[in-house]
Amino acid sequence: MERLATTPFGGAPMRAQIFAHQARVERRQQALRDGKGGNDNGTADKWQLIRALTEAREAFGLSDRTITVLEALVSFHTDRVLDGSAPIIVFPSNAELSLRTRGMAPATVRRHIAQLVDVGLVLRRDSPNGKRFCRRDDRGQVEDAFGFDLAPLALAAAEVHAAADAARAEAKAIQKLRAEITILLRDMSKIIEAGLEERRAGDWIALAERLTALSGRVRRNADRESLEMRRGNLAELRREVEDLYLSGLSDEEMSGNDSDFGQHIQNSNTDLTSELNGYDLNNPAAAKAETKRAPETKSVSIGLKQFLAACPQLADYAKGGIRNWRDAIDAAAVVRSMLGISPDAWDKACTAMGETNAAITVAAILERAEEIRSPGGYLRNLTRKAEMGRFSVIPMIKALTG
Repeated sequence: MERLATTPFGGAPMRAQIFAHQARVERRQQALRDGKGGNDNGTADKWQLIRALTEAREAFGLSDRTITVLEALVSFHTDRVLDGSAPIIVFPSNAELSLRTRGMAPATVRRHIAQLVDVGLVLRRDSPNGKRFCRRDDRGQVEDAFGFDLAPLALAAAEVHAAADAARAEAKAIQKLRAEITILLRDMSKIIEAGLEERRAGDWIALAERLTALSGRVRRNADRESLEMRRGNLAELRREVEDLYLSGLSDEEMSGNDSDFGQHIQNSNTDLTSELNGYDLNNPAAAKAETKRAPETKSVSIGLKQFLAACPQLADYAKGGIRNWRDAIDAAAVVRSMLGISPDAWDKACTAMGETNAAITVAAILERAEEIRSPGGYLRNLTRKAEMGRFSVIPMIKALTG
């Protein structure tokens, strides 16, 4: 096989890493020419590839300025598609490279090109005198070209796109963690403040000090592991704060100072047998076992139309409206986050009541949101009653419809 000159011009040494990479590229190109490339044909849209590499730049150890230089090099290739089955040599002058990199100094451009060579996305194809140029035949076709070979970039397309997908998933997970941390900090701060102002029983000062220790500013470049650890510590503290505040609330306060609404909930164990399709919940052991299982076949004792008439606000959080109980459950899952109800409190409610009853309960809390001081604590209290067989959604709905 006839090889192009691959050693660098001038005093730059030829390293084993570069030579090995050149050999891999040539073997890959030969496989593609022989039809042995598999599903990967070695081609890629150059602008989509640059975009993906920008997202995955940390995985390749590249800076934004290095990618700017690579983008400039790619712009000298006239075709939109890069075909890595053969060398793709561009030969811009230093002046043109400087212009297309928004006036970057030649020495800076050279440094970033060296970085691209080191990570294996570009190969040098230096001429005998180090100049970049091409020779053309009698028909004007390029016979030889010396400059920078972009074929390795095209051959790395699958790796680049996979790294970009991973980077997007990681960024999404980190964004979610940051949002959860912000909500946890906000919720605890307000609950502790309320506990202190209302002089609730408990060592609120100690909790405030623990919260301060876990607060601080979330670093802009914090990694996922540290954020997950912080979220876990905050979630554990939140449970303590919420439980302490909840233990100091009277039944009247838990119900939002509405005596009729509260009385309905407190006496909601009067007609549970018919609601739960014949299960005898006067037997506490049976009640606890059945409510923990909470099969959906026994949890709906009101019609969807009656429920929506009592809790019309829930429909505002359903994308396509509420046409069935599944839509209601999905909308309630959105509402619980908006109300500051933790995932743990929601999961326990679904376990104790069944998903449908939990959704009905959250929708009822939404209707009384301005009157209920701690929606999360309120739901936990109702969950405990459900676990003991002392809860039904019927009185809540009747209280809302007057």
